[in-house]
Amino acid sequence: MGVVEKIKEIEEEMARTQKNKATEYHLGLLKAKLARYRAQLLEPASKSGPAGVGFDVQKAGDARVALIGFPSVGKSTLLSKTTHTASEVASYEFTTLTAIPGVIEYKGARIQLLDLPGIVEGASQGRGRGRQVVSTAKTADLILIMLDATKSEEQRRLLEIELDAVGIRLNKRKPDVVFKRRTTGGITINCTVKLTKTDDKTIRTILAGYKLHNADVMIREDITTDDFIDVLIGSFPFMSTGMFLSNPFNQEHENIYRVYPTTTDVYNKIDAISLEQMDKLARTPNTVDLNLDYLIERMWDELNLVKVYTKKRGAHPDLSDPICLRKGATIEDVCNGVHRSLAPNYRYGLVWVIFLLH
Repeated sequence: MGVVEKIKEIEEEMARTQKNKATEYHLGLLKAKLARYRAQLLEPASKSGPAGVGFDVQKAGDARVALIGFPSVGKSTLLSKTTHTASEVASYEFTTLTAIPGVIEYKGARIQLLDLPGIVEGASQGRGRGRQVVSTAKTADLILIMLDATKSEEQRRLLEIELDAVGIRLNKRKPDVVFKRRTTGGITINCTVKLTKTDDKTIRTILAGYKLHNADVMIREDITTDDFIDVLIGSFPFMSTGMFLSNPFNQEHENIYRVYPTTTDVYNKIDAISLEQMDKLARTPNTVDLNLDYLIERMWDELNLVKVYTKKRGAHPDLSDPICLRKGATIEDVCNGVHRSLAPNYRYGLVWVIFLLH
């Protein structure tokens, strides 16, 4: 039985199982198995041909934004209108067959925009080059979900299911859980809050399912069973044998990790719907109608970019070429933005912080 068949079998068993106190341990073990099998779909199939490797697009600029959506929703049109890159546009589906990068220059920053092939149902299991699409999307700092305003809201839910299946958690925060593997001493679970969505026994059942019998677990928020599985796999990706990877932080295994990118829903074709429908869409959280200037401004805000200007002693700051970094960057990040040889020899610096009032 293949991995896809095993995944389908577990999903069917979970659908048949009633959710109550008596079955939550069994469901927890099924969820752990399901997560492991889904991770296998993105693991390297062999040394010569990784199955879940994304499109060969070098990350460039100060941030990366990925366009995700079903075929023929306007991703290529958006790329062509916001960048100087021409992406083929046609009236048939799957016009784009690989990742096409473009660059948006805004407020001194260079934002890489990726036009990815359209996703189809079953993309998380490899249909329609789905593994490559989602693998590339995992490297993005922001995901723009392109939606067709003339179609039902079901399209958004289907996309979220496909992305969630491969570890892309939309508009969610990483659970505040620390997991540390040990060689002896058994399982120790410490909670600073009361757990209402899972319990100690379920967590131990999941750990046993992954053949983990010695570990320290610190939980600082009221997590769910799915949250704990995400932390577990994110800490130590598993191979198909259930054993730990010899080098889990190798780049070729990065697709197994869970990521928590910021997302914005972008609706196209709004000229084909009524004013009532448009008003309803406009009031949906994290949503932008296709107004290009406002969209780029929203992208800037969602990316949380900050500009750092350098200056020589006795001279004015160089305002022509700022260093753009993500919010929370350190002095070391600034040094690396100038040149990677600067940080080891860095001694001290003067920093001016300027607040702009709107």
